[in-house]
Amino acid sequence: MSNQEAFEKIAEELAALGVVGSKMFGMPVWKLEGKALGGPWQDDMVFKLDGAVLEKALKLPGAKQFDPMGGRPMKQWVQLGPDHQDKWLHFAEAAAKGLLKETG
Repeated sequence: MSNQEAFEKIAEELAALGVVGSKMFGMPVWKLEGKALGGPWQDDMVFKLDGAVLEKALKLPGAKQFDPMGGRPMKQWVQLGPDHQDKWLHFAEAAAKGLLKETG
């Protein structure tokens, strides 16, 4: 499954939480209450995470901080390749729950 197909499927899965598809950073993203929580980037998927979930994601082989412009990685954003596609929904859910916690 392409990351665009995965993006759409995850959007459907998270719709009950209020997640919607949108555009930001020149790419499709999921948003919750107007804040981006992730989306496809090249062949990968990126997620806005925090705390232990962020640390867990960054420990996966090939995972890295999202750095779309080169030289300025985004602190809370992690980029996961297609070999972690089976974990994309999990991290999208974690990102949504993290935003829900922030907005309380």
